[in-house]
Amino acid sequence: MPRTSRPSSAKRSCASSCARSSSATTRSPSGTPYRSPPAVNQAVRYCVHRVKALRRAIKDVFGEHALVHRCHRHKERNVTEHLPERERPAVKQRLRRAWALEDHARALDQLRRLAAELDRSYPGAAGSLREGMEETLTLTRLGVGGNLKRTLESTNPCESMIEIVRRTQRNVKRWSSGEMALRWTAAGMLEAERQFRKIIGYRELATLVIAIEHGHDTRRQPLAAHTVSKEAAIVAAM
Repeated sequence: MPRTSRPSSAKRSCASSCARSSSATTRSPSGTPYRSPPAVNQAVRYCVHRVKALRRAIKDVFGEHALVHRCHRHKERNVTEHLPERERPAVKQRLRRAWALEDHARALDQLRRLAAELDRSYPGAAGSLREGMEETLTLTRLGVGGNLKRTLESTNPCESMIEIVRRTQRNVKRWSSGEMALRWTAAGMLEAERQFRKIIGYRELATLVIAIEHGHDTRRQPLAAHTVSKEAAIVAAM
């Protein structure tokens, strides 16, 4: 993982677990202060799972047009847990084949077909697959491939950081305030920062930045003139 700027709030560490950007203090629509990139409405990419709360936080902070990518490993787990053991390998294989495709329309069609087939015998699995289905293909839609796609398609890059934060806090028996929780979370992330390394595929990040900017332009017309800096790209996230 790359080195990151030190977190200044829980909301930032939850909404984006690893981002590099120059930032300034501002306020969310709810009035909560946080630190955000200079162009708050710019397109930003996240990888999230079980995302109702995190998805809402991203929307509140960065707006309707923030690009989101769902973690493949967690989506796969959520779908297959509704299936009997004998059915899981085949469904898992079909999910991974669809996600590996470079053609967005074809990949989406294969996922929709799988959901339709699951509807007959396992409606729970079908519903889980349809929830956020298109967001599992955000990287494919942006044209991101190779090592960078394999790195960013899941939450694996940040899981070790989360575990180190938990380990740092494990001996705290009594939380006196929210500020205490923030301080311990920041301390855990600073400890984890010592182990950060460059992500696999980092040389392709410039291509990702261009794809994000182009994807944002096509979703929001007309768009006020602005630029998306390399530092604004999410390079590993929740």
